[in-house]
Amino acid sequence: MTRVVVVGDLMTDAVARAAYPLAKGSDTPASVTMHGGGSGANVSAWLAVEGVEVAFVGRRGSDINGRNRDMELMGYGVDARLVMDPERPTGTCVVLITHKGDRTMMSDPGANGALLPDDIPADLFTPGAHLHVSGYSLLNEGSRNAALHALRMAGKAGMSVSVDGASSSPLKRAGAEPFFEWTHGTKLLIVSTSEAEALTGRDEPELAAKVLTAWYPQVVIKMGDEGALWYTNGRPEPIVAPADPVEKVVDGTGAGDAFIAGFLPAWLDGKPPAEALAAGNRLAARAITHLGARPTL
Repeated sequence: MTRVVVVGDLMTDAVARAAYPLAKGSDTPASVTMHGGGSGANVSAWLAVEGVEVAFVGRRGSDINGRNRDMELMGYGVDARLVMDPERPTGTCVVLITHKGDRTMMSDPGANGALLPDDIPADLFTPGAHLHVSGYSLLNEGSRNAALHALRMAGKAGMSVSVDGASSSPLKRAGAEPFFEWTHGTKLLIVSTSEAEALTGRDEPELAAKVLTAWYPQVVIKMGDEGALWYTNGRPEPIVAPADPVEKVVDGTGAGDAFIAGFLPAWLDGKPPAEALAAGNRLAARAITHLGARPTL
């Protein structure tokens, strides 16, 4: 099986699940739990529990949160290549889940914003391996040079490359053209419907996918409860796989990361796109049935 190298963000998620409608300016009862997070680290954890050989490259603080996140990744079986930042804390994300299940995230990247090109281990970049870059590392100005360095190293090693779109709001702030420039040479782009719209201005996933193939040979769009689609130039229509049914959605945090971890191994093994999409949907469905963005250790 192909070894996957993930370059990306490591976070601690403080998940607050409101029991009632938010009382503005007052108190709302909620359950608050702490979890490992960060899109890149989440993808790595899900890949590891799926039996994939995976290395994660990132930066953490010298605080207890950083130590805990490091130990968690090793517990999943991830080859965690984390550089300890002596000044910045480990990144933190406050995930607010309303009583209806809607999510709002407030992020402090912390040490993620100081990832340097020198932090990228050269020994991981070998022919036959695959590089996945979290879009957050490209959208964060502080870590962008490190992410670009990893993309260049992968190109020189002849590795296949995938990139995810991270989140629609920072994508809009950065702009589509810079993002296309940063990710030039990427074989596979994985985005959500809102991220695809931010990059193309098209709110129909099928149309957005066709536009995106002007820059990427293959595009996957995650469509939530409508499933996911894959498209490449030369096909009359995208291939669509329906979402797996879920009895109760507990927490959607990390579902998109789990999808990537389900899709990539099948895609790298040359499985048909429909089969790879189904594998991604299966893992995403598993992710939303428990609190937190990662598998249960």
